[in-house]
Amino acid sequence: MQLHDPNPHQKLIEMCDCYLDTNYHANLQAVATATPADIGEESTRYLALALLHAISEKAGKLSFKRKKEHLTVTIQVEDEKISLPTPPRAIFDGVVAIMRAILHAEGNKSAMPLALGLRSGELEMQVKLETEKEKESLKIKLPAL
Repeated sequence: MQLHDPNPHQKLIEMCDCYLDTNYHANLQAVATATPADIGEESTRYLALALLHAISEKAGKLSFKRKKEHLTVTIQVEDEKISLPTPPRAIFDGVVAIMRAILHAEGNKSAMPLALGLRSGELEMQVKLETEKEKESLKIKLPAL
């Protein structure tokens, strides 16, 4: 018997599907405040919930930023920036690593499209990753819905 070991992209799609009909903000808060047992799993869960929350709010952008040890996660809804519950540093680093793995991104700057299949169809996003000495950012531009 062969075990199914999905790639990071497939894991993200499956996690989105799993949480599609839940309260995204409450689940984000739970992930952000819990002590993670499995960093990879919790990072995928946090990324999926943040994406779903951004989509449900009709956000134009989802941003993960680190400046030294200060972390922020925000969504841009029209002209308003809304803060999401900030995950622990290990989860934040895991989210960035997952996106790098999905996009096969190498180097300090990468920008490329990402298609995410959800129950209701496919969502095409533009992803931008930037890493500098003391700063790191992951920006996901979402399509107008």
